[in-house]
Amino acid sequence: MEAKYLPKTLEKKWQDFWEKEELFKVQEDPSREKFYLLEMFPYPSGRIHMGHVRNYSIGDVLARFLRMQGYNVLHPMGWDAFGMPAENAAIKAGTHPAKWTYENIDYMRGQLKKLGFSYDWSREIATCHVDYYRWEQLFFLKMYEQGLAYRRSAYVNWCETCHTVLANEQVEGGACWRCDQPVIQKEMDQWFFKITDYVDELLDYTHKLPGWPERVLVMQQNWIGKSYGSKLIFPLESGDGEITVFTTRADTLFGATFMSIAPEHPLVEKLSRGTPQEEAVRQFVEHAKLSKRSDRETELMEKEGVFTGSCCINPATGEKMPIYVANFVLMAYGTGAVMAVPAHDQRDFEFARKYDLPMKVVIKPQDAAEPPRLEDLTAAFEEDGVLIHSDRFSGMASAQAREAITAELAEKGRGERTVQYRLRDWGISRQRYWGAPIPIIYCDKCGAVPVPAEDLPVVLPTDVALLPNGASPLPVHEPFFKTTCPRCKATARRETDTMDTFVESSWYFARFASAGYEDGPLDFDRVKYWLPVNQYIGGIEHAVLHLLYSRFFTKVLRDMGYLAVDEPFENLLTQGMVIKDGSKMSKSKGNVVDPDEMIQAYGADTVRLFCLFAAPPEKDLEWNDQGVEGSFRFLSRVWRMVSDNEETLLNVSAYSGNGELPKALSDLHRKTHQTMKKATEDIRDRFHFNTAIASVMELVNQVYQVLESPPKEDSLWPVVKEAAETVVLLISPIVPHIAEELWRALGHTTSIMTAPWPRWREESLQAEEIVIVVQVNGKLRSRIMASPDASQEELKAAALQDGRIQDFIAGKSVKKVIVIPGKLINIVI
Repeated sequence: MEAKYLPKTLEKKWQDFWEKEELFKVQEDPSREKFYLLEMFPYPSGRIHMGHVRNYSIGDVLARFLRMQGYNVLHPMGWDAFGMPAENAAIKAGTHPAKWTYENIDYMRGQLKKLGFSYDWSREIATCHVDYYRWEQLFFLKMYEQGLAYRRSAYVNWCETCHTVLANEQVEGGACWRCDQPVIQKEMDQWFFKITDYVDELLDYTHKLPGWPERVLVMQQNWIGKSYGSKLIFPLESGDGEITVFTTRADTLFGATFMSIAPEHPLVEKLSRGTPQEEAVRQFVEHAKLSKRSDRETELMEKEGVFTGSCCINPATGEKMPIYVANFVLMAYGTGAVMAVPAHDQRDFEFARKYDLPMKVVIKPQDAAEPPRLEDLTAAFEEDGVLIHSDRFSGMASAQAREAITAELAEKGRGERTVQYRLRDWGISRQRYWGAPIPIIYCDKCGAVPVPAEDLPVVLPTDVALLPNGASPLPVHEPFFKTTCPRCKATARRETDTMDTFVESSWYFARFASAGYEDGPLDFDRVKYWLPVNQYIGGIEHAVLHLLYSRFFTKVLRDMGYLAVDEPFENLLTQGMVIKDGSKMSKSKGNVVDPDEMIQAYGADTVRLFCLFAAPPEKDLEWNDQGVEGSFRFLSRVWRMVSDNEETLLNVSAYSGNGELPKALSDLHRKTHQTMKKATEDIRDRFHFNTAIASVMELVNQVYQVLESPPKEDSLWPVVKEAAETVVLLISPIVPHIAEELWRALGHTTSIMTAPWPRWREESLQAEEIVIVVQVNGKLRSRIMASPDASQEELKAAALQDGRIQDFIAGKSVKKVIVIPGKLINIVI
């Protein structure tokens, strides 16, 4: 072998070998224990970044480690290939999204292969390929048949920059999750998936996923947002209709003095029609619709509203309550209407003060002798307490009153106890071109008609002219939208919205398990063997997007008979970000490190080693050029450990554990087995690759120490070879290319990937004897040799029988013996 570590040719050599031998290609094997390991697949943006490298290095270590432990490991890779970024980039470049996407896939696949990741490339999928999304269209049809996919007019989140609707989960702080531009409310006909049908199961199972980070589970629980409260009905003063509200504070009903409704509420126009307020309401509504959603959600926003000209009736007091349209009420939450109790809700308090609306104090603090006076109020009292000015309910505690008031209203048909969820149905319509077509046809006679399953797929046309403003060309591309009705054969029009790209990623893990299957979307038996995914790895930013949708889709496909599992991912690891100069790497911040440049300079193994050594997976990794150089130096040191002694090591067998050893070699043998144990447990139990690597570094140091002052013993080289082979085996999942080369240099003729993971011997972990200090009345009097596993009684007996100790205690009474195992014994006389 070369005297110097030269990774460039070395790494290409072993990547070609793995591909030729198909070492990572797997099939179902019921005789072996399976392990499905998956990292969130990337969007083919054109280049992988260091976040990808870190994520996929973590997964690759586990995949290689588990293979060496005997598992049948499925480790696939594919591409989340539909979406707006491809479309926008293609428009900017004057090319087609398909061309742009597939060229990027080819380039990024090459990058991943250069890093030596152990993927089963025979299972590769791209979600923009018709062989993939055709089955997604079939799922849509089945969901439509079962009422899980439906269309309705709704106020939706509209991003003007991206020219599309966004699901609630895709609005972050009132801005588009893609472009970070303001989102407004817009009324449109949209397709929805009825995720709310599974809301209780989705919530319940957050308590049945012990392998998930608590932080992610809490985020999903909060997003689902289960609240116990009351549904109360307020009749309109006109007698023509009613307003329904959801409240968790039915105990404050007697203090409700006005009603606030969202500008998007369907009753707004009716309530103001024909009143002097009609024009003012219309103008206010138009202004509110154009407001940023983030502004309307913030507590710091100035509360504004306008009287509708109509009133409703408080069902508890019978009093009239003016109905206001208020900018802080959103249709997306609750019923889009809020009973306003200004003395006991801060938003209502601010609104009432601004518009000089009445207030009533109906709750006093539990320990207050007198209720607060209105003129003294500087803020709303929002805590539970005791009811006052609430008719027969006065004197009740808030919790008791909530039940009693709701029960009385229920008898009158004006209320009921209920549960409300923050979660809303998943809006999947996207008004963009680069996505999976929704398989629906609109007929003037028959209405919305599903495309017959036998006519699938509805192929996304590639011969379209992209529009420079980003709007979809499908509505004006006649060869696509013009069709005939499957029922009456009349001229009809195709749906031109495409599906949210999160639909594709909601079931890709199942398709990986039956990749290439052509008789349906999923091969039940193959998928049953592989699912659930045993270990999933990806960013926490997908906690209430991809992860929630995937859980929903899994339950839907289970109920359709495609899957036999309740949850898609058994264990979840959310890795930290890669940061440089104190912030996340991004092109806009100019702090990006190009993986290709790092591979060219140092080799893939060095890049992998640094990403895994610099921090544990769940923590952010601070990029450090000196750390990369240090990783390269360590690999060079391991290389020299073998190359400098190659001929000698080839001609000996590794030490088997038999025979006496001098202390230096005994210590090295023991360190070898201690390192096996620590590295195994760190990788298997904690994913602490950094400490596993550190323990191997310590072993390498000890090998060098022995070689610098070698004992004149025949056992020297067998013990060194045992240590060297252990080093190479333990680092092989982390730096597989150099490990393959060193494994051959140590005399092995097959791939290190086919070698078993090293197993430590318990008897080799401990020193044969250790020194125990013996004191008499706290003063050192002797030392004894003992087994590290000796019991306290055995140590006590050995100390009392020691000749020097017997001289000190002769003729004296021993009051007690204090034993600190492994360290000292103190005899008190």
